[in-house]
Amino acid sequence: MCLAIPMRIRKINGDFAEVETGGLIRQVNIQMLPEVKVGDYVIVHAGFAIEKIDAKKAEETLKLADEIH
Repeated sequence: MCLAIPMRIRKINGDFAEVETGGLIRQVNIQMLPEVKVGDYVIVHAGFAIEKIDAKKAEETLKLADEIH
């Protein structure tokens, strides 16, 4: 089973971004999504941003994950 989570972009440095969710901060590769900018939400899987999503969808997904946890 694979798990990908929404994370908000805090900083961008070339092909990498610092992303955050729930106080967890990570560095991820954003080469597949050259259009992303600071403040965007992306789906992160295995260290790569694989999809850009809107803030409402990201917040709904994170809320559901909190309810399960």
